[in-house]
Amino acid sequence: MSKLLYEKRDRIAYVTLNRPEAKNAIDPELHDLLWRTWEDFRDDDAVDVAILTGAGDAFCAGADLKTFIPPLIQDATPRWVRDNVRTGLGGLTRGLHRIHKPVIGAVNGWALAGGLETALACDIRIASERAMFGSFEARRGYHHGDGGIVRLVNTCGSGVALEMLLTAEAIDAQRALQCNLVSRVVAHDSLIEEAERTAHQILRNSQIAVRSAKETILDVIGRPLDDQLRIEALNAYACADTEETMSLLQRFYDKSDAGRAGTHATSL
Repeated sequence: MSKLLYEKRDRIAYVTLNRPEAKNAIDPELHDLLWRTWEDFRDDDAVDVAILTGAGDAFCAGADLKTFIPPLIQDATPRWVRDNVRTGLGGLTRGLHRIHKPVIGAVNGWALAGGLETALACDIRIASERAMFGSFEARRGYHHGDGGIVRLVNTCGSGVALEMLLTAEAIDAQRALQCNLVSRVVAHDSLIEEAERTAHQILRNSQIAVRSAKETILDVIGRPLDDQLRIEALNAYACADTEETMSLLQRFYDKSDAGRAGTHATSL
């Protein structure tokens, strides 16, 4: 069976890491499979949202310590280091991180090391009550290199990043929620259902607006306020498709749109 399961149903791409016997650690083969899968998701107009999860009791234990890491430590050349800057781990962490379609991380268990980096690379993270998050690299003699430090600081702040990286101790799902590392924590058996509900909430919206909003958020991170405001204004006032927006506005005028100021439930 493939080390990566990839299905498409009702505009949702389901991406499942499938090495449960290795806690879904990413070996070179799985790295390549992930890269090709994210390229396909990016290019396929039939899907608009992805849900990423892991098979078994782990989300992802990071780069495989037997097959992925040793060659990098022993054989990496300066040229390889430069080339690797373009690719990251599994593509989503770096290299294919600019995909404008939303990716939901359904964190079902351990998200460790590169698995934490992969979770952080998702746009929305929903955690099972069994999920655990950790940066154990300092125990092995190195630290995050595929976005873990950058995204932890951007998402949770330097204090949380320093604690997790310097102590190399894990945090549970509730602490992750307190740290803003995840959006919410749900019962383990409801995790995929909750991820699908979130996907359908995204899918009911204008995908032009959704993708422009994601692009804008990525563009403004770390910039000075004036640059942030300029980018937001440029993207916002240039993103609308005239026909789509006027059609959606007409529904508002006709009072036929769902979810008007909270007076009507919005169907999924």
